[in-house]
Amino acid sequence: MFDNRAGLEAKSPNVWARKTRSRGMSLARWAAALPILAVLAIARGPGPASAQDTVLAAPPAVLAGRWSPASAQALLSVIDASRAEGLNPADYSADALRVAIASGQRGPVLDATADSAAMKIAHDYADGHIDDKASFDWHIAPSMDDAALNAGLAKALAENSVDLWLQSLLPDNDQYRALKAAYALTEPGDAATRETLRTNMERWRWMPRKLGDHYLYVNIPTYRLQDMQDGIEQAAYNVVVGAPETPTPQLALQAQSIVVNPSWNLPPTVLKEGKIRPGAAATAKGYSFTRRADGSLAIRQAPGPQNALGRIKFDMPNPWSIYLHDTPSKWAFAKSNRALSHGCVRVQNIDQLAASIKDEGAVDSALAERTTKTLQLEKSLPVYIVYFTAQADADGKVRYLDDPYRRDPQMKAKLNTPLRMAAR
Repeated sequence: MFDNRAGLEAKSPNVWARKTRSRGMSLARWAAALPILAVLAIARGPGPASAQDTVLAAPPAVLAGRWSPASAQALLSVIDASRAEGLNPADYSADALRVAIASGQRGPVLDATADSAAMKIAHDYADGHIDDKASFDWHIAPSMDDAALNAGLAKALAENSVDLWLQSLLPDNDQYRALKAAYALTEPGDAATRETLRTNMERWRWMPRKLGDHYLYVNIPTYRLQDMQDGIEQAAYNVVVGAPETPTPQLALQAQSIVVNPSWNLPPTVLKEGKIRPGAAATAKGYSFTRRADGSLAIRQAPGPQNALGRIKFDMPNPWSIYLHDTPSKWAFAKSNRALSHGCVRVQNIDQLAASIKDEGAVDSALAERTTKTLQLEKSLPVYIVYFTAQADADGKVRYLDDPYRRDPQMKAKLNTPLRMAAR
């Protein structure tokens, strides 16, 4: 019935199994071989059992895997529901996972499929689907790294709470909820609106999950600064932001002090224009010129009524030299499109903002003088400079805004690029 080799294998399928494992068979291939071993055992017929045969009745414990059918089904439910978040379930191997569950797969095969899908959707929920955020001038650190996500997944599997854990990674704020509700209510035929909504939902997944009890919030397309406390706008100020040629980067900063009568060290974006040159006109406006050790020109403007930073600057240390500041060019606040600066954020009535944050008497006293004075804040104040082209008002109604830096088309294209999941 069998040749000699087959007969040897039929005598003890477990001897064959041990030999193949000793030759480096992977757990996934070992799991796939179990049905073959079972057929060999049947062909062998009844006989005295040996200790080696127990592997058929009790496969190695590792083959049970860390993903139970219930946890895998919970993961699949979250993946299917990701459509409501403006994401594509196909990006998370939804069909492969569905087949694995339906066929009763367990152990390494199911683990590999489920682990890959779970980590990808966890990443996209916690930090957004698009990885190349720097191409959109986004410089805000992610809320969670891969190590934290791996630890969270392990804990969720141990507690049978994969679905709850994944949902907890999404933004939990009024803005995201309003955008998601609008997305659900927008007809599929209105593709343009739906794409704008899902693009801005993606941006919110990039944001920190906790903004703080008190923070300043500049959404560039609104040309406004909002003073937010406990999620409620306390006051709002018109602002001028970077022009498309010198866009304001998206940052999460900490305001540490208010500088009254500041001087201005011209940043590289201004220096490279070469518009300010030594001469009587520059001197009259308070400019001084020095050479650095490397021979490059450094230009500083002294405090005064013509200083480009005006009378007040919020100091927020950062490598982009971005500040909230006053300006002598008040005319710009009357324009509807206020993307006009070299990158900094000019704030109308910034003296009122400063007085609301720092003691009003201290601000007034410093303004009465002409010398530079630094008023240290008792506590650092978070400042978020962001870019959303759809934003909900206090009543939850979503407003659609201009896209001054023309970033939405590129974001939409990247969101719609099919994801290739890495092999495991």
